[in-house]
Amino acid sequence: MTETPAGRPFDPSFYAEEHEEFREVAREFTTREVAPHYAQWDAQHMMPRSLWTAAGEAGLLGLAVPEEYGGMGLTDYRFRAVLDEELVRQGALGVALALHLHDDWVLPHLLAHGTDEQKQRWLPRMLTGELVTSVAWTEPGAGSDLRGVRTRAVREGEEWVLTGQKTFIGNGISGDAALVLARTDGGSGRAGEDGLSLFLVHKADSPGYETGSQLDKMGIKASDTAELFFEDVRVPAANLVGAEGCGLRQIRQVLPQGRLAVAVAASAVARSTLESTLRYTGERTAFGSRVLDFQHTRFELAELTVEVEVTEAYVQRAVHAFNAGALDVVGASKAKYWAGERARSVTDRCLQLHGGYGYILDYPVAQAYLASRLLTIFGGTSEILRETIGRAVADEV
Repeated sequence: MTETPAGRPFDPSFYAEEHEEFREVAREFTTREVAPHYAQWDAQHMMPRSLWTAAGEAGLLGLAVPEEYGGMGLTDYRFRAVLDEELVRQGALGVALALHLHDDWVLPHLLAHGTDEQKQRWLPRMLTGELVTSVAWTEPGAGSDLRGVRTRAVREGEEWVLTGQKTFIGNGISGDAALVLARTDGGSGRAGEDGLSLFLVHKADSPGYETGSQLDKMGIKASDTAELFFEDVRVPAANLVGAEGCGLRQIRQVLPQGRLAVAVAASAVARSTLESTLRYTGERTAFGSRVLDFQHTRFELAELTVEVEVTEAYVQRAVHAFNAGALDVVGASKAKYWAGERARSVTDRCLQLHGGYGYILDYPVAQAYLASRLLTIFGGTSEILRETIGRAVADEV
């Protein structure tokens, strides 16, 4: 159970006994399989495939997959939040991001829009870590503006011929398949509502599917990120996910979970960073006193504590709404915007309280600072989220 710096649970009712039992599994896994090796993965800019299979064996992949496909059917998002908290606790932010892409961005599309044949073919392999997936929507000229996608898919009999380029693709090198957004109406300019479709494209079975060089990110380096190139790639018609021309509508339908996932991670990063800063300022001395004993430090920590607790409460409310089927795109955008910006603010101010040590990457606060910068970009930039929220506010006037 997440606790406040004073040692009291902020919301003891948020997690139930079954969530804490799951936490023991997640903590044992992160302590044994992740913590001893994460620094090496971060330096290598890549995690081993053995981590995916180990996560699958521990039952930590595809929590929401129904039992009929080999899963546990854990649709309560609090289980996913527990896993995030334990990964963040170990500073394994790259692992958290890689699993998010697999479980919170690809899997919901398959569960909501995949055929039974597709689910039988793909879900069991996603559960075991045999099939690692990525989301290939973003392009060099089309970031958050998905209607600007230029990748095209043209139907030829029982296949689609896919041509285009994607960028900023997490799991792009290590992944086995990508959920690709492509133009299928044959038009030019920005796509209309019915102009885009989604395909699960398998790398090994698709000549012309090439991975570019790994992109060198500021932080979260253990999670590989790359460009993807598709040159006349033949994709079986059976790999169309959902209906032709419904890609945008399907993305809007599952977008709340993706943005909630980022909000949960951001809240966990803010909490973990605050707690490590409390420990540091309580141990570090300056001018004969603990850094924690300076009034300025206490005032900063007081403000940060309230900020973190407010964020936790707001994100927990969003989780409850998601579990009830009531979290829409606007609600998820609010949660992601608030939590992402708070994570950035909290890590920045906590880094300052570390002084020069905060600038050293061996310290968790430095890694958290770099990671939090992505949280205001990934899954929709704060600017796009403000526009989404602002339009909803204007519509209510």
